[in-house]
Amino acid sequence: MNASPPANERSASRPLIAHVVYRFDVGGLENGVVNLINHLPSDRYDHVVIALTEVTDFRTRITRERVGFHSLGKPPGHGLAIYRDLHRLFRTLRPTIVHSRNLAASEAQLPAALAGVPIRVHGEHGWEVADVAGGRRSHHLQRRLLRPLIHRHVALSDEIRRYLEGRIGVPSRAIAQICNGVDVARFAPVPREAATKRRFGPVGERFPEADLFVVGTVGRLSPVKHQGLLVEGFVRALALLDALAPERARQLRLVVVGVGPDRAALEAQVASSGAADRIWITGSRDDVPALMADLDLFVLPSLAEGISNTILEAMACGLPVLATRVGGNAELIDEGRTGMLIPSDDVLAMATAIHGYAMSGPRIESQGRAARERVVSLFSIDAMVASYAELYDSLLDARRPARRGIATLRPHRLTEP
Repeated sequence: MNASPPANERSASRPLIAHVVYRFDVGGLENGVVNLINHLPSDRYDHVVIALTEVTDFRTRITRERVGFHSLGKPPGHGLAIYRDLHRLFRTLRPTIVHSRNLAASEAQLPAALAGVPIRVHGEHGWEVADVAGGRRSHHLQRRLLRPLIHRHVALSDEIRRYLEGRIGVPSRAIAQICNGVDVARFAPVPREAATKRRFGPVGERFPEADLFVVGTVGRLSPVKHQGLLVEGFVRALALLDALAPERARQLRLVVVGVGPDRAALEAQVASSGAADRIWITGSRDDVPALMADLDLFVLPSLAEGISNTILEAMACGLPVLATRVGGNAELIDEGRTGMLIPSDDVLAMATAIHGYAMSGPRIESQGRAARERVVSLFSIDAMVASYAELYDSLLDARRPARRGIATLRPHRLTEP
């Protein structure tokens, strides 16, 4: 797939930003790209999205005009062809800024430098599926080799910022820490009928009973997201409640939203759990805000995270969040006030926490209110977009010497960090 803004629709006064990702499909990283493109001022930047593998129908979430899309069809593994294809594409598009994201897309930095792209940015959003602890030496080496080619690194969490400084040797002045932002108008609490707490949204269509306590998660069904831990913890919590508070046990439900390679295994786990009638694996949905707002407790059972969009979206919906203590989760959750953190891959801790929330209505309500307030004040999409605009503008300004009072882009490279 090759589609770019026609040359006559691109203004010489608007820098072209090439956003490079491994695959442009449903995901938190990709959703961040969508939000950024849709909300950056349309009169200041043009955009093109380049996927090393493929651009899916997820592209329709970009509502802005004049956005190009390119799928390069990269096969698994490493190969020289992708460097050739990227070099040709950059020479054709002539972007002012190349912004790659995560290790898999960092391969774009070398052809971008060889093609003379003036400004090169790389974002680190979280660890790779094959390296959930961020400790693989080959990944350290790849990042160190590419470091001199990158003018600015973007770290989405303080953990990643420390990693880039301490393990990769990136100077602090060359790192911008920018958190994800959430659309607090799209993700917002939905009032319920106080007398019965009956849900009238999509969860209510599946589970129409009144006074339910619904636990849920949203994300790609993959090993690193570890939804199997949530299913097992939910089933154990159900057993605890059945022994101690059978009426509450009858009200407990679980909703898992998403698609991915682990779906078949997860469905098999649910089928053999003895609680299949209490668990709904929804598959792909286009009404995630409504689903999320229909929950009582949001859970993120990941083995690794950067800065989780879904945590922020859940908090914006007025939900307390139960998450594993990995990555940037502790930076988002004010523990005890907006949610709870538990050890990674700990089934007993997961079950105990779900049981505790199910038995505590006041804690659910107070933490949900505090979570919404925290997102609105600290993690709005406007704040994220403003930070990226400031980053891009500062890098552009570094290349604009005053010439008779008119700012012009210089053709030579920025001073390397």
